[in-house]
Amino acid sequence: MAFFDKVFASVGIGSAAVDTKLERDTYMPGETVKGAVEIRGGKVDQQVDDIYLTLNTTYLKESDDKKYNVTATIDRFRITSPFTIRKNERKEIPFSFQLPLDTPLSIGRSKIWVTTGLDIKNAVDPGDKDYIQVVPDQLMNAVFNAVDSLGFRLREADCEQAPHRLRGRLPFVQEFEYVPTSGPFRGKLDELELVFRPSGTGAIELLLQVDRRARGLGGLFAEAAGMDETNVRLTVTSADIPNLQQQIQSVIQRFS
Repeated sequence: MAFFDKVFASVGIGSAAVDTKLERDTYMPGETVKGAVEIRGGKVDQQVDDIYLTLNTTYLKESDDKKYNVTATIDRFRITSPFTIRKNERKEIPFSFQLPLDTPLSIGRSKIWVTTGLDIKNAVDPGDKDYIQVVPDQLMNAVFNAVDSLGFRLREADCEQAPHRLRGRLPFVQEFEYVPTSGPFRGKLDELELVFRPSGTGAIELLLQVDRRARGLGGLFAEAAGMDETNVRLTVTSADIPNLQQQIQSVIQRFS
């Protein structure tokens, strides 16, 4: 029987199971995620070489004029050294990690989840998948409120493949696409696109793409050539929150 137990383990039959329990399911970028991984031993003792948590999302990638969704790893965390999980044993391993500042927000089609994997030699590795909600921090919320107050409505939010000039640690950026429905820019702009680029110092660089509405024949030619769009960078901190709406309005007005 012992021989067959070893064979079963090597093909993943009767192997260990894993379940990840998070302290909560809603976080802001930069916050500490806490939880525990519960491992339940199978019908045989098994050597676990690694337990890792992977933070994932999807983004739109373009190739041959076609767009398709691909999964991207935001970060990966190793939470234990090798150990043996005994037959029918239950083991709980606590963990904590910092949610990266550039984790996308759970807005629009953007979904973020944590996968847990056990690296078991010569076996089918068990895993688990847990979705989390990533919400804006105080400064991000202030930016959203300022843009809303200027009469813009969020039309779409998605993670898209980043052009090389904007590419940082990750191969994508999360883009928030707004249209002016009231206020000073209604009739002047076609849309406003916003990208957050947080730094580790508490500041956020805002990348704004101001898309002017075509006016007259020259405007139509500019629109056709893509010359009606202006890219603007604005760095803000929490100290700017009281005057954030005026700052953003001033920047947009300069290029609209």
